[in-house]
Amino acid sequence: MEQRKLSECVESGSSVMMQGRVVSVHVGATGTLDKEADQALEMAIDGIVGDRHRGATRKAWATGDKQVGGTVRRNERQWSAIAHEDVEKISAAMSLAQPLTAGAIAVNLCIEGIPDFSRLPRGTTLSFESGVVLMVEEYNPPCGDMALHVSKNNVTTSGESPPPPAFSEAAKFCRGLVGVVEVPGFIRPGDQVTVEAEPLPKWLRT
Repeated sequence: MEQRKLSECVESGSSVMMQGRVVSVHVGATGTLDKEADQALEMAIDGIVGDRHRGATRKAWATGDKQVGGTVRRNERQWSAIAHEDVEKISAAMSLAQPLTAGAIAVNLCIEGIPDFSRLPRGTTLSFESGVVLMVEEYNPPCGDMALHVSKNNVTTSGESPPPPAFSEAAKFCRGLVGVVEVPGFIRPGDQVTVEAEPLPKWLRT
């Protein structure tokens, strides 16, 4: 669904629902940028068990946050997700000899079948067949640290390391989303997911 059409549906109060499937799940411990593939994610109310981004709060970054660096703030990044189609798109755009995985770019959930996944608006819910419900907080922009990480650990079809800016450029507008846990439980590869964009309430519609 095009972003324009999605926005129109949200503003009109229409329900926007799409069906997708979990391709893979990944967990990353403290001290590494990679997230390892796993058989399941245990979603607690404050994030993913065993993942470095778990927590009800986090410290604001020196740049990129509204708060002064180091300020304790609400953690809106308890999980991250990306479209499988976008991982393939990024790999192709960078001409990589071996395609990237979601875990290699520090993403917890890889989902297929949801058009324009990275453009889903804040408030969108991801409901899984296990009963888990996640809510989107914001787009997950490509960062310099990840660009360097991808450059260091990959080669192109010509046998050279891609320049660091290549990842940031290829991943622009398709890096995925971050959000919070609304209902805890387990998510596994192969699970079906229903994505529903939250429509504006009646009193806010034009």
